[in-house]
Amino acid sequence: MSAPAATTEPQVQSPDDGRASLNRGLLFGASTYGIWGLLPLYWRLLDGAGAVEVLAHRFVWTLGFIALLLLFRPRSDCWRALRERPAKLWILGGAAVVIAFNWYLYIWGVNHERVVETSLGYFMSPLITVVIGVVLFRERLRRPQWLALGLAVVAVAWLTFDYGRVPWVAVGLALSFATYGLLKKKAATGALEGLAVEATFILPAVLGYLVWLEIAGRATFGHDGWSTTMLLIAAGPATAVPLLFFAGAVRRIPLTYLGLLQYLTPTVQFVLGVFVFGEQMPPERLAGFALIWAALAIFTGENLRHLRKLRRETLSAQPSGTR
Repeated sequence: MSAPAATTEPQVQSPDDGRASLNRGLLFGASTYGIWGLLPLYWRLLDGAGAVEVLAHRFVWTLGFIALLLLFRPRSDCWRALRERPAKLWILGGAAVVIAFNWYLYIWGVNHERVVETSLGYFMSPLITVVIGVVLFRERLRRPQWLALGLAVVAVAWLTFDYGRVPWVAVGLALSFATYGLLKKKAATGALEGLAVEATFILPAVLGYLVWLEIAGRATFGHDGWSTTMLLIAAGPATAVPLLFFAGAVRRIPLTYLGLLQYLTPTVQFVLGVFVFGEQMPPERLAGFALIWAALAIFTGENLRHLRKLRRETLSAQPSGTR
């Protein structure tokens, strides 16, 4: 049977197809950030295991889950690119250390009744990313962005006064997550492939720690009931599945939409901390959070306004026949 003749007419996506793709992308994005926001409920179930043991199992079972996915959908071009540019491997190695610290601090914070403070860290993260851009890449900020950063500094100072200490869990999470994003941007690898390399870098250390726990008789895996064991194993899918949703969202919706959706994670964490775990939120502390939210509103609104301005300038610069 002969192959059908190739058509020379371009394949144009219908408006309905475009809307369906956008809706699917929004669903994937909301699922990603929603799952990340709900993770405190999961880590609290593992309160009996230490944060380091939970972290170790998270790396081990994440790598196992990703290995299964890549077995059915191999991506040889990605591995070839990593072999051709070994510097990327070292960047991913640094990213592995940073995300290990971030995950540990997050799990520790959740299991030490600091869920609200962890949410503050992820509210602050986009603003810390801007600071990194200014310091490392000499990026220039517009006035509203400076105002947003100023409000964030005032908020942290106010919360330090309210807590009676620097909110170091929030600051540590914000700094580490922003640094991780920077390293991932420089590595420019797929989400699953990058996480597989990162988990492989950390694997010898976490396996050694798990063996030591077993020898010392302090391991909970296999010794603290089947539910704890299954929860530790399920930490792998709980880590990898949101990344799959994220990859699906990135392909279908503009990054500005993702930028707005990312605030869903700390918002859900904040709600859980206050209304589910009963953490204190006196008016003084709420005022500090309100300053952070105001900073984010100014920052996000300015970014959207600037993007619309650039889009209008691009369209006006095009010849009328090409619009």
